[in-house]
Amino acid sequence: MNSPQFDAQPFLASAPARPGVYVFYQADGVVLYVGKAANLKNRLASYFRAARLSPKTRLMVGKIQRVEIQQTHTENEALLLENNLIKDKRPRYNISLRDDKSFPYIRLNEHEDFPSFTFYRGRRVRRQRYYGPYPNAAAVRETLAQLHKIFRLRQCSDAFFRNRSRPCLQYQIKRCSAPCVGYISQPAYRDDVRQAKAMLDGQDFALRNELASKMERAAAQLDFETAASYRDRIALLQRAAGKQYVASGNGDADVVTVALEADRVCFGVVSIRRGRNLGGRFYIQQNPLELAPGALLAAFLPQNYLGAAPHSIAAEILLSEKISNRASLQQALTLENQSNVEMKQSCRAPRAKWIEAARINTVEHLRSHLNQRTQVAAQFTALAKLLSLAETPMRIECFDISHTMGERTVGACVVYDRQGAVQSDYRRFNITAVAPGDDYAAMEQTLLRRYQRVVQEDGKLPDLILLDGGKGQLNAARRVLEELQMLGSVVLVGVSKSRTRRAGEEQLHLLGRAASIMPSHTSPALHLIQRIRDAAHRFAITGHRRRLRGARAESPLQHIAGVGEKRRRNLLRYFGGLREITHAGVEDLSKAPGISPTLAQRIYDQFHDSP
Repeated sequence: MNSPQFDAQPFLASAPARPGVYVFYQADGVVLYVGKAANLKNRLASYFRAARLSPKTRLMVGKIQRVEIQQTHTENEALLLENNLIKDKRPRYNISLRDDKSFPYIRLNEHEDFPSFTFYRGRRVRRQRYYGPYPNAAAVRETLAQLHKIFRLRQCSDAFFRNRSRPCLQYQIKRCSAPCVGYISQPAYRDDVRQAKAMLDGQDFALRNELASKMERAAAQLDFETAASYRDRIALLQRAAGKQYVASGNGDADVVTVALEADRVCFGVVSIRRGRNLGGRFYIQQNPLELAPGALLAAFLPQNYLGAAPHSIAAEILLSEKISNRASLQQALTLENQSNVEMKQSCRAPRAKWIEAARINTVEHLRSHLNQRTQVAAQFTALAKLLSLAETPMRIECFDISHTMGERTVGACVVYDRQGAVQSDYRRFNITAVAPGDDYAAMEQTLLRRYQRVVQEDGKLPDLILLDGGKGQLNAARRVLEELQMLGSVVLVGVSKSRTRRAGEEQLHLLGRAASIMPSHTSPALHLIQRIRDAAHRFAITGHRRRLRGARAESPLQHIAGVGEKRRRNLLRYFGGLREITHAGVEDLSKAPGISPTLAQRIYDQFHDSP
């Protein structure tokens, strides 16, 4: 279907029959779609044959006003360029993932006297050993918990470890052998580390045999206490192995699957490392052009893997669908990974079983998402009925305020629509020029800053605003909406707890309605309100704590004129810490290197009220 704004025939006549990338733009300059082709002329011509296009593709083509092409030397180069452009421009009709290559690892610093296994995310250092990458943080934490329980390795920071005079709670609950106070020798501790490495390397069977031999020798020598400790460790290893499926073989593989239902697509990436299933990541989004599973997988794979750190991609990638660009993508990933990567589309057992199990999980994950979306839509309808609204709201925004004794106040806004949370529209506001603890003024400033910008930029306005609080917060919101001429178009609801402050006994306060509403604790509408309010509460607390940590990390010495980094360092070294500086007199301060009497007086005044 030719767009009236774009004449395809002269453009196609001059299009090159070479590899490259094409970009579709609509009238306002917004990028519609980015694609690649081994032959640009043939691929672009296929978009303007209306009989062969799906309805959604015809809709996209009808919006095209301009097409840009970039030729490349090879199809592989086009693949890399397409991936970069999609991540940069975020086209509306492309499968587009958040660019997050920071997968978590377990890190071991073997050069310490008493090494520890820790959670790590970031660039890998050559001198340290890494296990992973793991599909998510939960998988890392579960594995670390097993290591600490079985091998009783330390999990504290180096500073904490060096300054212990007695064992901490981890020793009391049998999660650490207390090397900090000498309860275990360095050779014995390092042997525990060796065993933990064997477990992470997938050598569970050999490790259990080794421990069984040691247990028998200890029992033969009548050292029953040591034999019992080996017996307990074998039992814990067996229990840990039973918690997850262990595949045959010791290879590393990723199993990538795709599932389609309704207007949604779900991609699943299950990680198998050293024969151990570490779990998976799942990505759900719309299928904008109604693409087939193979085409969707071909679009997903470059974005998921290209840009990853060297040697972080599994040696095998097992696919649930056949893709057309397997050879070029395999070559690109091998170069990216700096080691061989093999993509397999047809597998025999046991790999066929891995693919089938991953496919089932992906389908179930998508169905669970769709069921939740249906449930949220029903809760929106129940909320409209509870509040006697003429129409069911399409968009709800909820506000909360967080502070500690009035310090570093943060306002937060979370957004929900009938499909669930819209996290890309969440916002936080650092509250200033408000009396400490004045929640009403803080709420007023938060709402004003939020909706002043929305109105100025013609952004999306909510149908309903939830406020964590009662009539005071409601009146603060009323003043803001009156000022912005929004009062008649948005429903305002304050959510306060009862005197007992029990969940399920919330009261709803509506602007202009004298009596409050107390819904039943089984009400679907109340469950929706609780979910949205709790999300706002968590979002506000997270922002406040982050701001508080940043403020407390600052040294008061930084704000004193004439005290630079060198003088701060000299002061701290001379007095031994900030506490001693705050208690020092002017004469004592002036004795520190580089501190004049005038500057000493200025430092003293920073920590004491001026006369």
